[in-house]
Amino acid sequence: MKLASLNSGRDGQLVVVSEDLSRMAPAGDIAPNLQSALDEWGQVSGQLEALYLKLQSGAIEGQPFDQAQCASPLPRAYQWADGSAYVNHVELVRKARNAEVPASFWTDPLMYQGGSDTFLAPRAPIVMPQSEGFGIDFEAEIAVITDDVPMGVSATDALGHIKLVMLVNDVSLRGLIPNELGKGFGFYQSKPSSAFSPVCVTPDQLGDSWQEGKLHLPLVSELNGEIFGKPNAGVDMTFHFGQLIAHAAKTRPLGTGTIIGSGTVSNKMDGGPGRPVAEGGHGYSCIAEIRMIETINNGGPKTPFMDFGDCISIEMFDKHGHSIFGRIDQLVSKA
Repeated sequence: MKLASLNSGRDGQLVVVSEDLSRMAPAGDIAPNLQSALDEWGQVSGQLEALYLKLQSGAIEGQPFDQAQCASPLPRAYQWADGSAYVNHVELVRKARNAEVPASFWTDPLMYQGGSDTFLAPRAPIVMPQSEGFGIDFEAEIAVITDDVPMGVSATDALGHIKLVMLVNDVSLRGLIPNELGKGFGFYQSKPSSAFSPVCVTPDQLGDSWQEGKLHLPLVSELNGEIFGKPNAGVDMTFHFGQLIAHAAKTRPLGTGTIIGSGTVSNKMDGGPGRPVAEGGHGYSCIAEIRMIETINNGGPKTPFMDFGDCISIEMFDKHGHSIFGRIDQLVSKA
C-alpha cells in the first residue's frame, strides 16, 4: 500500500494513496498520523491495507491527491540516521583528495545521525542564508522506516523490521563539511533539513524490484530540468538495508519510526567511476560526485554547486514508467 501525510499540524494528516497517485482516502479514523500508525502497526496496518484496497478497487471514490499538499511522510521523526552504502561514492570523494579508502569501509558501514526535528516537505524550498561558500548540494537516496528494532539484531532479521520505503533528498553544504569534519566531531551545520518523497510504500508494493534489502530501480534526478542522474539503486550497493539497520542497532535498540538512509546512490561504469548521462552514462545523484570526477580527470571541478533559483527534482519510476513515490521538487531560495 501507499501512504502520505498531508500538511496539517506538526505531524501531518495520514492518508492512503492509490497506486497511480491520483486518488487518496483520509485515514484519520484509523490513525491520526503516520507515527501513530507505526506505533500500533500490528493493529492498524490491516485496516490501512483494507482501505487501500477499497480505494484501488473503486469501492470508495476517495479524493484527488495533490502531491503539493504533502508534508514528508514523517514530518519529524524520533531518529534519522544516514548511511553511505555505496562505497563507490566514498571512494571517489577520497580519491579526489589523494586519499585511499580504508579496507574497513568495505565491511563496516559509515553512518551519521542527522537532525530529525524539522524535515522539509517534498515541494518546500531549500532556504539558505547565503549560497557563496556553502556549496549547496543535493543527495538523492533511498530511505526506509522501521518498527522497534532490538539491539544486536542480525542483518537478516533486520530486514523484517522495514515497514515502509521512500526517497530522500539529503541536502548537504559541501563548503562547510571540511571544517566540521576537521574538528573530529562529525556533521551538524553542514547537514540542514532533509526532504522525503510525498509517498512512502510498503516493501510488498515494490514487487520483485525489492530484493534482499535493495531497491533495484533507477533513481532519477533532474537539475534545472535536465537529467543529472539515473543510477540503479540496487547496483553497487555495498551494504543492503538489513546491514545498515543492524549497524545502527549494534549498541542500542531503534524506536518505531526510525528512518535509515542509503547514502548517495552511485554506480560504476565499465569498472570506472561512471559518466554523465549526456555521455551515455548513468550520471550522478549529487553534484559533489561529478566534481570529484572532474578533479580526477582534469585537475579541478567545473560543475558549480547549487545557487539561489536552482531546482532539484528526484523521482523513481516502476518498470511501466509510473511514478512510485511521487516527486521531490525543490527550489533553492534565500532566507
